[in-house]
Amino acid sequence: MAKKHIEMAIAYDFDGTLADGNMQEHQFLPDIGMKPAAFWAEVKRLTKEHQADEVLVYMNLMLRKAAAAGVPVRRDDFKARGKSIQLFEGVEDWFDRITGYGRAQGVRITHYLVSSGNAEIFAGTPIASKFAQVYASKFMFDENGVAAWPALAVNYTTKTQYLFRINKGAFDLSDNSKVNQFVEKRDRPVPFENMVFIGDGSTDIPCFRLVKEQGGLSVAVFKPHTKGARGKADNYIKDGRVHCAVPAAYTDGSELDRVIKANINAVAARAALSGLLSEGPQ
Repeated sequence: MAKKHIEMAIAYDFDGTLADGNMQEHQFLPDIGMKPAAFWAEVKRLTKEHQADEVLVYMNLMLRKAAAAGVPVRRDDFKARGKSIQLFEGVEDWFDRITGYGRAQGVRITHYLVSSGNAEIFAGTPIASKFAQVYASKFMFDENGVAAWPALAVNYTTKTQYLFRINKGAFDLSDNSKVNQFVEKRDRPVPFENMVFIGDGSTDIPCFRLVKEQGGLSVAVFKPHTKGARGKADNYIKDGRVHCAVPAAYTDGSELDRVIKANINAVAARAALSGLLSEGPQ
């Protein structure tokens, strides 16, 4: 009988975690002729003025500004803009390398994206195919394939929903019953103890806390070689949000690489111990 692998999930934020800045800033905002500071200031103003969800506001503003500038917003247009995003060092090789390391330890690692950024832009990045599920803000498209309305807004509080979906294997977003259904802890496909969340900022705090409090590993990353970045990330440790804060360097042998590999080893060892204990006296 083939050896059963231990299931483990790593969930990632995107903006500031796998790439610098917000994904809209790499190509979309230059296309519509706006500076990032001006765009996000308008988002903040409209959010406050209308007491609205900030993610819905930025998505709506993207469409309005694009229309005013005559910039196309078809699915393929968004995807093409994702190709210009510069990922942090080592990100492109990270997923295959970590998955392979886990396999050697008897751990099957699945990668998930949980981001407030645009799924359509993310689809154009070279790492899009490495994720089993992408939970990110999405547009609805009309009969001509043009983005017409926000279809899904992933904000800092709703992000935790997707961790429960991973935990329970409830991947159909149109089915709210399965994610809310009671499932015994032992019957959940990926226990929280076998889950890692990697993020960088305040919008990740609910996910940091959920995973940490449920026995998983929460890791804050920060932009390498950037003044003040480590201090901000260290505050998440002081506040009890995360287990550690490391540079967003995904290269072999980096701090992050060593932490994740050590956690994989711990997951494998915990499963081995559980197996021995369940055998009882010999």
